[in-house]
Order: sequence, then structure tokens, then C-alpha cells
Amino acid sequence: MTNSYVSIDLETTGLNPKTDKIIEIGAVKVKDGLMQETFSTLIHPGRKLEERVTELTGIDDTMLVDAPELSEVLPGLFEFLEDLPLLGHRVLFDFSFLKKAAVNQKLSFDKEGIDTLRIARRHLTGLEHKTLESLCAHYQIPHNAHRAMGDALATHQLYQILARDYYNEEGLFRPVKLVYQVKRDTPITKAQKERLYRLLEQHGMQLDVDVDSLSRSEADRTIDRIRSQTIIRK
Repeated sequence: MTNSYVSIDLETTGLNPKTDKIIEIGAVKVKDGLMQETFSTLIHPGRKLEERVTELTGIDDTMLVDAPELSEVLPGLFEFLEDLPLLGHRVLFDFSFLKKAAVNQKLSFDKEGIDTLRIARRHLTGLEHKTLESLCAHYQIPHNAHRAMGDALATHQLYQILARDYYNEEGLFRPVKLVYQVKRDTPITKAQKERLYRLLEQHGMQLDVDVDSLSRSEADRTIDRIRSQTIIRK
């Protein structure tokens, strides 16, 4: 059994690491089963949050005004992670967002991970729901749900209980290499900026995103979306 790891959780604007952004990171460093340090920060995503995100997490735009950008946070986070495996409830989700961010910043990021969701699916077959919230209720684990640090702490406690009750020599309690293939985003071009600003001015529209933060592919999608909306209006 692996008893040294970093339990990590991210809050994001959505489920797709290629188009959505991280808005909060929470991490708990554990060595020999004991908590050592924590890492917690809000992240400015470069766009306004949708109402559904605020309803789920309690995080709103005012809380992110002075938050750092992800590029400022990554080096410190990666130093905090050391060479320890990641622990998460659906850990590949969190890894995929961090991997995407690392690739965009030309940083190396390769990790092994342990997934409490996989362990729960194998051993807790009698439970209908295996979300982190449901499992915390089942085991009476204190849980500040849908906030990164609350979820990271709860995942650590859940793993310790699952290991106590179900550990054997099978691979679910040992870290495995996390794999997520992703390409680096290229920044928005000058021509795309000019086209986008021209369209916005022409149709009297405003964006909920910082144009300079868009990638080339995001800019193309935004331009296509504006054009399709204006065609529908006509």
C-alpha cells in the first residue's frame, strides 16, 4: 500500500481540459499516512464564471478578481508535489487539467496516481452512488463539498478508510502512471484579434473572456459562435 502521496482536487469551469479552466486548487501532502502540508489557491480563469459554476462551488467573480493566473501558480504547485503520486477521486480528471496547463507553459509534468473512485467501484458494490459526497456521507467523513481543499482533505480520509478495510496486494492501492495526451495551445494571432474586435464592434457585443488569454483554436470557436448567433438573429 502507498501511504505517501498528495491528495489533490481542482475546481474548474467545466469538464473539458481543452476548453475549460481551473479556478481553484487544493492539495494535501501526506507522508507515512500523516498530513504534512497543504496547498490552496484560487485561480483567475481569464473569463467570467457561468452561474452554474458559482451555484455548484460558491466561488464567484468577485472572489477571483485578485487571484493569480495559473501560470504564476504552477511552478510552486509542482515543487509542492515533489515526486509523490497523486491521490484523487477520479484522479485522471485533475491530472488532465494540470497536464494541459503544464504543456501550455512548456513544463514537464508526469505523475503516477491512485484513484479512490476505482477502489470504491471495486469494493463498495452495494452502494448505489459512489461520488465523493455520497461516500463521505456513508463513512461520516466531514466534507466541504465542491471546494478544492475540502474535497482533497475528504479524499485523503476516504483513502485511509478504504485501505484499512480493503487493502490487499492488488494494484488499486498502488499508484499507476497517469496518461493524458494533449497538444500545446498556440496563442491567438494578431489577425484573429482584429477580426474578433471587428465582429464585436459590428454587432454591439461583449465577451465574458479576456481576448488576449484566448488560444488560436478558442479564438476560432469564438468567432464562429458570434457569426452563428448573428445569422440566427437575422
